[in-house]
Amino acid sequence: MAKLDQKQSVVDEIKGYVEKAKTAVLVDYRGLTVSEDTELRKKLREAGVVYKVYKNTMLNFAFKGTEFEPLSKDLQGPTAVAFGFDDATAPARIINEMAKKMPNLEFKSGVVEGTYYDKEGIKVVANIPSREVLISRLLGSLKSPIANLARVLKQIAEKAA
Repeated sequence: MAKLDQKQSVVDEIKGYVEKAKTAVLVDYRGLTVSEDTELRKKLREAGVVYKVYKNTMLNFAFKGTEFEPLSKDLQGPTAVAFGFDDATAPARIINEMAKKMPNLEFKSGVVEGTYYDKEGIKVVANIPSREVLISRLLGSLKSPIANLARVLKQIAEKAA
C-alpha cells in the first residue's frame, strides 16, 4: 500500500503543475551528458520553468481530463517535461536554444495555452519571441510614426518663423 501512496503523491505533484501551467513541452533527453543536463536545468529554472523527469504512466494519469491530455500519445521512451507558468513560449524557446548546442535533446510535442503542437509545431512556437520583446516591438512601431510627424511639424514651424 505504501508504494501506491508514493505513486499517488507523484501524480498529485504533476497535477499541481498541470493546474497552474500555461505550457507543457515534452522532450527526449537521451544522450545528454550530466553537464549538458545541468546547464539545461539551470537555464529553465532561471526563466521560471519547472523541468522534471517522470515515469510516462505517472504523466499519463496526471494529464487525463486536462488540456494537456493530447500529450499522452507522445509518452514513449525517456520523457522529460517542462512546465511554463508566466511566459507561455519560454520552455519551448529555451529548449530550442539549448538543442542547437545539444543535438541529443529533441522535442516530442507540447501544449501551449490549450493548443497541441507536434514535434514540428512546437519548433515553430519556439521561434516566437517572448511577450516583453513583442510588446517593445509594438511600442517601437507605434512610436516611430508619431516621432516622424513631430519632426516634420517642427521643421514646418521653423520655416514659417
